[in-house]
Amino acid sequence: MKYNIMKKQDFVLLIMNCEKYRDKAQKQKATWLRELPPDLPYFHVIGKMDMTVPYRFDGDILYVKTGDDYISLPHKVIAAYEAVQAEYDYKYIFKTDDDQHLTQPIFLPLMMGHLLSHKGIHYGGKIVNVVVDHMSLYWQFHPELPKNVLVKKSQYCNGRFYVLSREAVQSLIPRTADIKKEYFEDYAIGYYMDTRYKFPIFEIPNDVFVDNI
Repeated sequence: MKYNIMKKQDFVLLIMNCEKYRDKAQKQKATWLRELPPDLPYFHVIGKMDMTVPYRFDGDILYVKTGDDYISLPHKVIAAYEAVQAEYDYKYIFKTDDDQHLTQPIFLPLMMGHLLSHKGIHYGGKIVNVVVDHMSLYWQFHPELPKNVLVKKSQYCNGRFYVLSREAVQSLIPRTADIKKEYFEDYAIGYYMDTRYKFPIFEIPNDVFVDNI
């Protein structure tokens, strides 16, 4: 499902959503998404397993052939990146979630200008340091998760908001099978990224600019 001519776009914003919580997407569309720069397209990403194609862009929705539940989030995220990689000639992807609210709309145009003027940034967000291997306790918040999920020593950007360059995304796509097996998408993206593009991580204090809806 590729077009001969790719759409040229410096930035694309992907927002993880699901059919169950379409109301969250509508709330975002009625608030901070109305103030996006005109040259920043966004797509709410929804999993749809009964599709006959890997992905489908439909207005401001990107459907991907994955599950639509919390456990399927790593698969949904990498599938969305593959779709953008196939259809767009872009420089960066911004990723966030449907429960996030941009409290300072000027943040995105400032970030876009910074990335375009400072070459060599491939990965950025609020850094999480995993100091030692351990079993995650996140099942206490999401009981659908297994209780034996191993999180290995690593650094990654938390999923509230992060940015990836086209090169970083390209390095992740060959690791799709590994990413699909994980339970935490933000950890999986950081863990499986090629170190050439992972370091140095561009630190973004996203808790200053985004907040839970």
